[in-house]
Amino acid sequence: MKIFSIFSLLLLLLLPILASCHEKQVYIVYFGGHKGEKALHEIEENHHSYLMSVKESEEEARYSLIYSYKHSINGFAALLTPHEASKLSELEEVVSVYKSEPRKYRLQTTRSWEFSGVEESVQPNSLNKDNLLLKARYGKDVIIGVLDSGLWPESKSFSDEGLGPIPKSWKGICQSGDAFNSSNCNKKIIGARYYIKGYEQYYGPLNRTLDYLSPRDKDGHGTHTSSTAGGRKVPNVSAIGGFASGTASGGAPLARLAMYKVCWAIPKEGKEDGNTCFDEDMLAAMDDAIADGVDVISISIGTKEPQPFDQDSIAIGALYAVKKNIVVSCSAGNSGPAPSTLSNTAPWIITVGASSVDRAFLSPVILGNGKKFTGQTVTPYKLEKEMYPLVYAGQVINSNVTKDVAGQCLPGSLSPKKAKGKIVICLRGNGTRVGKGGEVKRAGGIGYILGNNKANGAELVADPHFLPATAVDYKSAMQILNYINSTKSPVAYIVPAKTVLHSKPAPYMASFTSRGPSAVAPDILKPDITAPGLNILAAWSGGSSPTKLDIDDRVVEYNIISGTSMSCPHVGGAAALLKAIHPTWSSAAIRSALITSAGLRNNVGEQITDASGKPADPFQFGGGHFRPSKAADPGLVYDASYQDYLLFLCASGIKDLDKSFKCPKKSHLPNNLNYPSLAIPNLNGTVTVSRRLTNVGAPKSVYFASAKPPLGFSVEISPPVLSFKHVGSKRTFTITVKVRSDMIDSIPKDQYVFGWYSWNDGIHNVRSPIAVKLA
Repeated sequence: MKIFSIFSLLLLLLLPILASCHEKQVYIVYFGGHKGEKALHEIEENHHSYLMSVKESEEEARYSLIYSYKHSINGFAALLTPHEASKLSELEEVVSVYKSEPRKYRLQTTRSWEFSGVEESVQPNSLNKDNLLLKARYGKDVIIGVLDSGLWPESKSFSDEGLGPIPKSWKGICQSGDAFNSSNCNKKIIGARYYIKGYEQYYGPLNRTLDYLSPRDKDGHGTHTSSTAGGRKVPNVSAIGGFASGTASGGAPLARLAMYKVCWAIPKEGKEDGNTCFDEDMLAAMDDAIADGVDVISISIGTKEPQPFDQDSIAIGALYAVKKNIVVSCSAGNSGPAPSTLSNTAPWIITVGASSVDRAFLSPVILGNGKKFTGQTVTPYKLEKEMYPLVYAGQVINSNVTKDVAGQCLPGSLSPKKAKGKIVICLRGNGTRVGKGGEVKRAGGIGYILGNNKANGAELVADPHFLPATAVDYKSAMQILNYINSTKSPVAYIVPAKTVLHSKPAPYMASFTSRGPSAVAPDILKPDITAPGLNILAAWSGGSSPTKLDIDDRVVEYNIISGTSMSCPHVGGAAALLKAIHPTWSSAAIRSALITSAGLRNNVGEQITDASGKPADPFQFGGGHFRPSKAADPGLVYDASYQDYLLFLCASGIKDLDKSFKCPKKSHLPNNLNYPSLAIPNLNGTVTVSRRLTNVGAPKSVYFASAKPPLGFSVEISPPVLSFKHVGSKRTFTITVKVRSDMIDSIPKDQYVFGWYSWNDGIHNVRSPIAVKLA
């Protein structure tokens, strides 16, 4: 009894402390920008003083401080109770206090550069001055910072052979940790850091069997994105099974790379579901990247739900990066095809959608009735004979599987008695594409067909399956099911895959790419641009399998994966090339050059389509498919400064993101930001906006305006002719968009319609998309 009483007393004493610990969470306390030049220790002491004002002791205040941000935002991340966070938010100098949400941010998951007009190889004796890589000296000495899951330094894509000294502007470090030390950095990988305090605050100490406590990549994603942006040229590489063989190269092969590992494996979840990246860790990484001296930041990370700018850590960190003239490229997200699903919608970020390249991995399905359906795969496995029994997954399930998931081949759903020796067709939906094939193999199936659902349309993702397999589009899947249901003994054969170049049409938009309009800032047309993101080959981690599934023990040096995560570093690499050619250009000028020079046509001369073959629109591709060579000489650019972005925020109702900047009494329209596109979400009659062009082409030039108005609207540009007397000269014009009274009945209700306006001098065509919706 006495022991029990002492235990009860201790429990009563500890309960308030335990409750308090449970109540505490990480919050970001944001003051805006830094005022004046303060020493780093002064900034940290200042942040500590704010914690002292809400904590009971100095020890508790110091313990609670997780990060003090010194180079980008003025703010800190700390362990606070909701009451403490509320008290700090009431202070006049505090812009915002927001909670770090676990799983708020996740990673968005060769031939692509050649397809995009950047030649992968130049003849040794070639003196073609127009070649982008030659003009940019292959991105020599431009520094690309990547926020991701780490990298695999032994990859040939990160060789520093022949590279000169590390640029003197570099101030970063090579941080040691698990299986990683300073020798893993070189003249290619010039920096590597990791950020885990936020992650460990939520999940506890990292499980070192799940991930490396270091910049080393145990996932593959970070290695893939880094090598896509700035990997070296590596001949004779291919994916598993020998697919996509050739020379792998990043966009800027002589650029330097710095990895900022901010994304980590989620405990008790499969790697295939993606890593998680915490607000406070990403802000710390961007804080360091700015101080380290990077020129470009590539961030293939996004949110499931669009975030307001004052609670979006990527947007806040990127704003201060852009202030230092760093280009920030971010993925649009993989939540398509639904509208308004975009991540990273801030106008100071280049937001990138995903599209295809002209390469396919064809593996047709032949049915017993002779019909043949095109499929794609990169599985290295082949069927021995020509025909095998064919079944629909719903016909060979275990008795406990519910009807709503019967055809989806989820783990443990198939009956080995019914599936053994058969080709099984499974439908997309829940579960992973490769995991479904793993279930077919577990149940003894001899082959696997992955059928698209309606939302996926004709988009075919090539996966390295565990058995002979292929993926077919929605129409083909339905016809195969009809054959099974109408035939007594259905049979099929899966033809071994082969790599086919110059496939048509290409590019088309991936169905997974997130769409506009922006839910956060509908006055800014997003995404900005599209780049290759479907079936992209790049370097991979030796600590991860090609599928990232637990049941996969294969190891590869290069891997094919898909996502806006893959398109984002394409634009990061292109931005590095443009930085090398035009080192004084602002981030906005580089974004403008990419948007206004982008292409709208596929390789059969028609408008870019979606995965189902329907015409795509600027809410999928922005200005179009990126053409880096054209962007190097855009003629004119729409420039914007840090102050312009603050004025935009004022007009959008966000007045204190930088406390040192006072919003004007009379606010402009948000769509008056000098942006290379135009979005008008609720037009009632007439809207007039202004734009300013800067000449970056011929010293003396004359440009003429033209427009293709959206259906039911008129577009007037004034003045219609602009003369530029020298490089750097600026000219302002207005765009008036008006409802045509004679066509108002033809305008779709509650829908956007699209058009274009352009400036042309006979050499350059500076084109901008328009999106308009009636009020």
